[in-house]
Amino acid sequence: MRSAIFDLDGTLADTSADLIAAANAGLGAELLHPARDQALAFRGGRAMLREGLARAGSHASDTEVERRLPAFLAHYEANIDRHTRLYPGVEGALDSLASAGWVLGVCTNKPAALAETLLGRLGLRDRFAALLGGDSLPVRKPDPRHLTDTIAALGGNPARAVLVGDSDTDRNAAKAAGVACVLVTFGPEGAAVEALGPEALLPDYALLPDLLDRLIR
Repeated sequence: MRSAIFDLDGTLADTSADLIAAANAGLGAELLHPARDQALAFRGGRAMLREGLARAGSHASDTEVERRLPAFLAHYEANIDRHTRLYPGVEGALDSLASAGWVLGVCTNKPAALAETLLGRLGLRDRFAALLGGDSLPVRKPDPRHLTDTIAALGGNPARAVLVGDSDTDRNAAKAAGVACVLVTFGPEGAAVEALGPEALLPDYALLPDLLDRLIR
């Protein structure tokens, strides 16, 4: 059995605008911009809050970041799919993989409940046999156990699995787990992800089924 594991934010969907709006709500000011801070958005709520506080000239201590995190999460949960959109071709690619016998999962650092909600709103949740979020285990990506436990939840084998992601976090998790990695080039990092040394690059979801078939036969 072959397993395809997907990151969520920046890989399956562009969630940056909703994440940045939530971070600004937590900061109480428009300190982050959707057009300029996409890459930052995919680093998570704490990273956005820390950067916003620094831009405001405030001390971005861990305590202050944690104090603002509930407001960020509340706003995000209430507006989770206002601007979020799937990347073109995602649904067709997932359907093609499933038809070819691939078992699909999600391994994301987004909290599991939020990931479940978002994938449900986007109409994708039933395509994935397993979903592990950033709070599903005591560890999360780039720790390889987050990825290998997702594969295990599918009944898969790391030697017959691929992680599709968009960042060094995904690349490092896959490398440490001994899992092939495909990085998308349509995220905020663009073609620069090639420098991370993935097994393959993905410029278009229409190419994914054939690409994965070549990687794991």
